[in-house]
Amino acid sequence: MTVREGILVLQDGSVFEGELIGPAAPNGIATGEVVFNTALSGYQEIITDPSYAGQIISFTYPHIGNYGVNPDDNESRAAFCRGVIVRDLARRASNYRSHGHLDTLLEQHRIPGIAGIDTRRLTRIIRDVGAMPGAFGDASEADLRAAADAEPGTDGVDLVTGVTTAEPYVVDAADADNRRLIVAYDFGIKTTIVRHLTELGRVEIVPAGTSAADVIARDPDGVFLSNGPGDPEFVPDAADEIARLIGHVPVFGICLGHQLLGRALGAGTVKLPFGHHGGNHPVKNLVTDKIEITSQNHNFAVDADTLGSLGKDVRMTHVNLNDGVCEGLEVVGERCFSVQHHPEAGPGPHDSRYLFAQFDELMTAKPMIGKVGT
Repeated sequence: MTVREGILVLQDGSVFEGELIGPAAPNGIATGEVVFNTALSGYQEIITDPSYAGQIISFTYPHIGNYGVNPDDNESRAAFCRGVIVRDLARRASNYRSHGHLDTLLEQHRIPGIAGIDTRRLTRIIRDVGAMPGAFGDASEADLRAAADAEPGTDGVDLVTGVTTAEPYVVDAADADNRRLIVAYDFGIKTTIVRHLTELGRVEIVPAGTSAADVIARDPDGVFLSNGPGDPEFVPDAADEIARLIGHVPVFGICLGHQLLGRALGAGTVKLPFGHHGGNHPVKNLVTDKIEITSQNHNFAVDADTLGSLGKDVRMTHVNLNDGVCEGLEVVGERCFSVQHHPEAGPGPHDSRYLFAQFDELMTAKPMIGKVGT
C-alpha cells in the first residue's frame, strides 16, 4: 500500500507529521475546528454523529479501527465532520459484526483523515489552549497554515441548516399498537435517539425551521429537541419557536436541544474552552443526589446564572462534576426538561437512560393547554 505523507497544522502554528488516510481532501487541504474525543470505542458512531459538523475529530485512544465498521452503527445518513485524526489506524478489522475497514467508511462518506499523529501532544495543546482551527493534507506547510488561519471554526456559525432533514418523515413505533405521536425537531438527530423514542411512540421528524404552530397542528403527545452542531445562538428562529411550545405540550431536549431550550427561557449560552467529548463524564443529578457516568459531545453550554430570565420557574437538575457546567434543567410545572449529556449514549454508558422514561411519564399525563402563542 502506498504511503501518502501529510502534515497537520494548527492555527497556533503547531505542526504534526503523519500519513493520510481515507479520500484525498479537495486541493490537498482539509480544514475544521480540531477537538478531541476520549471515548475508548464507538469511533463509527462518533464519526457519523451530525454534531461534529464543522469539526475535525482527534481520538485520544491510540488504536482506532480494530473492530471494523458495519452499516447498523451509523448515527446518521452521512458523516458531517471535516476530518479524522488518529494515532494508529489498525491494519485489519477483527469482529463478527464487521463489514469493512474504517478506511472504507471514510471513503464512503468522503471524510479525509490523517494517522500517525502524536495525539497525546495534540490533546495537551487543545486542553491548554482550547479547541482551535486546523488544516491537514499533502499541500505545502505554508498553504496549510494559511488555510488554518482562514478557518472560522464553529463560533457564530449556523451549522444546523447543513445537517437537518429537508422534509418531515415518520419512523413507526416499536409497538405497532402504540398510537402516541412524538414530534422530533431534527437539529442533527442521532439514529440511536430515534430508536429510543420509537419505544415511546411513533416519531415524526421535522426540519429545524418548523414553526411551533406547525408542530402543535400535528397534535403531538410530546415534542423532542435533538442534538446538533454549532452555536445555539445562530440556529435561525429555533429558540423563539421553542418558547411558544412551553406550557402547551411536554418537551424534552438533549444537547443542542438543551441549549436551545435554555435560550428559549431567556438564558445565555457560552462556548467552552475545549468542550466535552467522550463517554466518561461524571454528572450529578441534583434531584436524586446520584452520580451518573455520561456520554457527552458539545462545545457550547447553558449559562446557569442566566436561567429564568423570562420569569419562568426554572431549576438546574444536573451538574458536571468536572467543571460545574449546567447539565440539565427543568421548567417547574410545565412538563419541560432537558439535559446537556446524551442519555441514549451510542457510544457510552447507559446510566442516564431513565430520562426517556421520565419523558414517557410526562406524555402519559399530557393535556394540551390552549393554542400555541396564547
